[in-house]
Amino acid sequence: MMKRILGKMTLAAVATLFAATAATTATAQDGGETLTLDLPTALEIALSENPTIKVADMEIDRFDYVRRETVGSHLPSLSAAGQYTFNIVKQEMAKGMSFGADMGATATADLSIPLLVPAVYAGLKMNRIQQELAVEQARSSRIDLVNAVTKAFYQTLLLEKSYEVLRESEATIQATVDNTRTMYEAGLASEYDLLTAEVQLSNLQPSIIAARNGIEVARQMLRMYLSVPEDVAIALDGSLDDLRGDVMAMPDPTVDVDDNSEMRQLDYQQSMLRQQIRLTNAGRFPVLAAYGSLIFTGQDKTTGFGMGPGGEMAIVEQSKWWWQHPLSAGLQLSVPIFSGLKNHNKVKQLRNQVAQVDLQREYLRDAKMLEARTSVNNLLTARETMLAAEKTVAQAEKAYGISRTRFDAGAGTMLEVNQAQLNVTQSRLNHSQAIYDYLAAKADYDKITGKNN
Repeated sequence: MMKRILGKMTLAAVATLFAATAATTATAQDGGETLTLDLPTALEIALSENPTIKVADMEIDRFDYVRRETVGSHLPSLSAAGQYTFNIVKQEMAKGMSFGADMGATATADLSIPLLVPAVYAGLKMNRIQQELAVEQARSSRIDLVNAVTKAFYQTLLLEKSYEVLRESEATIQATVDNTRTMYEAGLASEYDLLTAEVQLSNLQPSIIAARNGIEVARQMLRMYLSVPEDVAIALDGSLDDLRGDVMAMPDPTVDVDDNSEMRQLDYQQSMLRQQIRLTNAGRFPVLAAYGSLIFTGQDKTTGFGMGPGGEMAIVEQSKWWWQHPLSAGLQLSVPIFSGLKNHNKVKQLRNQVAQVDLQREYLRDAKMLEARTSVNNLLTARETMLAAEKTVAQAEKAYGISRTRFDAGAGTMLEVNQAQLNVTQSRLNHSQAIYDYLAAKADYDKITGKNN
């Protein structure tokens, strides 16, 4: 984002700021569609079109699929297999005496029904926490985007107001130049006074050009946040002065960071670690499952041993398919006994991580409390600065009127007029800056305290 206009704003500072951004300014749109935005509309578009928000929503959906995958681990599983065999060389009982089938076919079906799987139950709770974390991360993305769009919107209004002030100053100085030239030609003003006025007008031109380019840079930034096509021009509804009433109407904020998204994400991460401990411990419990197996097997042209006509053992050959279909079912119990202390050490690792997160959260809370207090101080300071700047603007305009009257009467100098005009321009810029500082600080305060808008 473009550098903020901070502190005392002189014309030289404005020129420096805008000149730094002019090199990266995109060409303004000529013709075509224009999108007029107020802040609520800009936020609505950004929250529905920005790719980061879409990615965050997709991540929530992804963890829903992960949960369904875990549920599938506790559902019955059924598998089937088939095999066809042709015996090229059959097994021999003695030299020249082979037995067995020329061809064989086998089809199997296996059914497994989990009855008691503690790890699956723990995994489902883990998936629920993961999905809640994804929801919180999506909320964090929205908060960050609201903050960025809000500050970009106000930044654009500030630059537009600065451009307006500079153009009004240009018109005033141009009138002074014209008046001084008339007085010079009539012999009532010196050439020095005319040159001084003309130099002041010339010095203002680079600032005006750079200001116009700076507005385009700010609009390009806003266009990026809103994912607005390049062929659509952006125009903002309202001005910075219109928000002066909002600044005065806002109540003094309080310091509360319980809803800060970074802290809440740490809480979810800690919950995940604790649940992972339960999941690891669940691997130590027995697993009970029911199973069933059905086998169809058949053989063709079988040669083997059987009973002869007289009841004696003889070689028997059968040319028809002979099918068998054994069926079995039962329960299977798996009891972990010893796994090389892997689970024991993994639990220790996880508990160590939980302790780390505890320390991180304590430190993060202190940092966020400091940021919140700083934002509150910035809010109050900006409001006081705005009120002081309003008084300064009135005084500067009055001083400029006096200096012009003195100059026209021949009692003052052009230097006094130029200085008075510079003071008017600077005080008006400072007033706009104070309004922006308050609104930007309010946006940062909302982000720190976890507010979406």
